[in-house]
Amino acid sequence: MNARNDKSVVEVVAALIWDKDKFLICQRPAHKARGLLWEFVGGKVEAGETKEQALVRECKEELAITVEPHDIFTEVIHKYPDVTVRLTLFNCNILGGQLQILEHNDIKWITPAEIADYDFCPADIEILKKIKN
Repeated sequence: MNARNDKSVVEVVAALIWDKDKFLICQRPAHKARGLLWEFVGGKVEAGETKEQALVRECKEELAITVEPHDIFTEVIHKYPDVTVRLTLFNCNILGGQLQILEHNDIKWITPAEIADYDFCPADIEILKKIKN
């Protein structure tokens, strides 16, 4: 099966946002799939949106910030029991807004050395290894 051509693969985008030596992580709401696990801010790409447009929209909806997506940090395909996602993680910076917790349970700025202190969504594990190195 070629995941690139498989329509059952959900396109998901996320933002890698740094503030000096720390990057932003968000804790999923308890009532959602993979509840209370940590992840990068982002979400599904809607029909008619580019990945960058989806990321800008998701960051506004979830954190009340305007981001500027730059290059792709990495892309992973991960099979969960309920869904297969292609996650594209963009390097981003914050252009405006004040960080607010609108959808998540919590948000934190952590250093790469602190990654092991948090339980992340399985799709993020490969990404986190790259950030650590």
